[in-house]
Amino acid sequence: MYQVYILQSNKNNKYYIGHTKDINARIERHNRGLVRSTESSLPWKVVYLEEYSSKQEACKRELQIKKYKGGEAFKKLFKS
Repeated sequence: MYQVYILQSNKNNKYYIGHTKDINARIERHNRGLVRSTESSLPWKVVYLEEYSSKQEACKRELQIKKYKGGEAFKKLFKS
């Protein structure tokens, strides 16, 4: 299984959207500062998660979420 996830920074409330096969290992990498794009906003917490059976589906969904990041569709994810 693959997961599409949204992280929120505890430091500045920014969001990060990604996909992974192992959510626990991925979150650990983010919070240890091993991901360049998130290292300046530590620590991170998972605020949204979806599961997909293929990497292709997960990548497609990640891009879809990134396209409406910050808009109404993005906010609706958290209300569901």
